[in-house]
Amino acid sequence: AHNLNEANPTEVKEWIPTGSRWLDSIVCRGQLAGIPVGKFTEIAGLESTGKSFMAAQCAANAQKMGMTVIYMDSESAIDPGFLERTGCNLDELIYVQAQSVEHVLETVESVLNSGAERTLFIWDSLALTPTVSDVEGDFNPQSTMAMKARILSKGMSKLTIPIANTRSAFLVLNQLKTNINVNNPMMMLSQPWFTPGGKAIIYAYSLRIWLTGLKGKKTFIEDDNGYRIGSEVKSKLEKSKFGTQGRVCNFKILWAGDDVGIMNDESLLTAIKSSEHLTNSGAWFTLKGHDTKFQAATFPKLMQTN
Repeated sequence: AHNLNEANPTEVKEWIPTGSRWLDSIVCRGQLAGIPVGKFTEIAGLESTGKSFMAAQCAANAQKMGMTVIYMDSESAIDPGFLERTGCNLDELIYVQAQSVEHVLETVESVLNSGAERTLFIWDSLALTPTVSDVEGDFNPQSTMAMKARILSKGMSKLTIPIANTRSAFLVLNQLKTNINVNNPMMMLSQPWFTPGGKAIIYAYSLRIWLTGLKGKKTFIEDDNGYRIGSEVKSKLEKSKFGTQGRVCNFKILWAGDDVGIMNDESLLTAIKSSEHLTNSGAWFTLKGHDTKFQAATFPKLMQTN
């Protein structure tokens, strides 16, 4: 039992930065936040929208905070060189092949029961991790229908309190699937995507971040040779117990080239476009109190020199 005036075990006292300052700023009202320590978080997205990249950024930032990182991978797509370029210390990172949903949950439970604290568990990804029944059975989806959802329903109820009490964090990566609702076609317009895994894990999440790619040639970043080295991503808070659900922000990710990371300066310009302190005339911008006019492409350089 706790006296909530003296010690609140449900309060989030630490946040793991996602790498995007704009995204961190909209997660929780009044502060720069990120991935909440002590809670479950989902980052779900369409293909090639930066889910694994953001997970690597979170892993690197968690290590800087002194946390242990356990990366459970079911996609066999982790590149050690890429992790190092995002800032991860491979000597301090524990990599686990996620052979089944049960294996992932049992691994997390055994680590927490061993007395370990301040651990970031990253599961990449829930959608592609089979159950034991899937592995041992046939390829008929009807034979193991709802098995993953039932396992997760039990697993989340067992792990919620241990995750909170050990000041750990569970980051689940998931895929966005097309919502094909034949009974209610209008549902496809209002809710075009859903995430696999059932309802129980959705209730367990304290934060859900959905990533979708923006359409158009201007959303891609190319180097001098015309090769694509980055893209722009739309991020939406599908669920947040700390701020306003439904908030949206866009940011650009450099996933190749010399500099790998999220372009925060460009995101800042997009964030302040509606501010009364910024005036816009065509392609030129002016900040109140400064006589210098600038364009969007020169804004990062202006930030560095001023």
